[in-house]
Amino acid sequence: MTTVANIAVAVVALLHLYFLVLEMFLWDKPRGLRTFGLTPEFAAASKSLAANQGLYNGFLAAGLIWGLALGASGDPIKIFFLGCVIVAGVFGAFTANLKILWVQALPAAVALALVLFS
Repeated sequence: MTTVANIAVAVVALLHLYFLVLEMFLWDKPRGLRTFGLTPEFAAASKSLAANQGLYNGFLAAGLIWGLALGASGDPIKIFFLGCVIVAGVFGAFTANLKILWVQALPAAVALALVLFS
């Protein structure tokens, strides 16, 4: 069960690395525009805000990777960062787009349950 939990945590970390790339580097590119449903004008105007958001997603990924690197002793770190991801996902779902609940919060909640019960 621990292996499955660690795979789930790694998936959440990889998702957040992908979010980092989308928000920091692809925000105003075709892929970013499609992913977030943006107009080129809005993307240009909000590019620095998106980069900041991407950086925070990178910190979430770094924390999860740190927890994974520590093995079983990293469980408290994984739990903390998964909790942060869930809170960010729920907040994003209420303030920006409901899709964030399914893309960000749900995978983190599944990973958290697996860590807690492994």
